[in-house]
This record gives sequence, C-alpha cells and structure tokens, in this order.
Amino acid sequence: MSSRLGPAAPTNRVTIEWMAEAQVPYWVLISVLFSSVRLTPALAMTLHQAAYDLYRTGAGAQAVAGDLVSGRVMNLGRSAALGAIAGPAFEADLETERGKGKVRFLLTREGLDLMDARGRERPAGRRLLN
Repeated sequence: MSSRLGPAAPTNRVTIEWMAEAQVPYWVLISVLFSSVRLTPALAMTLHQAAYDLYRTGAGAQAVAGDLVSGRVMNLGRSAALGAIAGPAFEADLETERGKGKVRFLLTREGLDLMDARGRERPAGRRLLN
C-alpha cells in the first residue's frame, strides 16, 4: 500500500502460529535489556519462542536457527526488571549476516499470561474416526 508520501511503513506485528486470528506486537512478549545486533520483528519472535520453550520446560539452553541467524538462547535462571516490566531473563549468542552479536532480554509477565491463556484456548488436534 503506497501513498503520495511513499510506501507504507512496515508494521511491528507478527503472528504466532496458533494465534493466526490475533496479531501480537513483539514488544508485548519480550523486553530487550541489551542488544548488539539489529532486532527485527522476526528475530524478536524467534528469540521469544526459544525463551518461552525454555521457560515452560525449565531447560538451560536451546539452539536457534533461521535464514539469517543461528545461535543459542540461554535461560539465566533468574528474573530481571526494566522499570515496571519484569520477568524471567534470557541471553542469546547469535551469528548473523553482519557478524556475532548478543541479546539480553526478558519475557514480560503480560506476554507470559497471554501465551498461557492462548495455550488453554488452543484447538485440539483433529480426531480420527475409525
């Protein structure tokens, strides 16, 4: 969609697979404490998904990979706060097309509540009738 002022600005909203009907801005799900790499919406959601999996399972680390990034997300095993935003803390060591980078971030309590609520609403798989 273009206007006289140029192309429309990209939105910072991404769709979580099983939340196709509801787009959630990534900044509701994670809060970045530090990043030495440019954090795109796709990268933010990749980090969120890995961190959320670690949070749910209690695991210590998980590999991440995509078209333009690879690396490892680590569960720091503690909470962090950024002003009024608090949640479990994570760190990612990444290799991107622009070199190595590090991201420290937390999962927001609001995002965790949203993911938990959506998980309870998640439709069950198709039942096979035999």
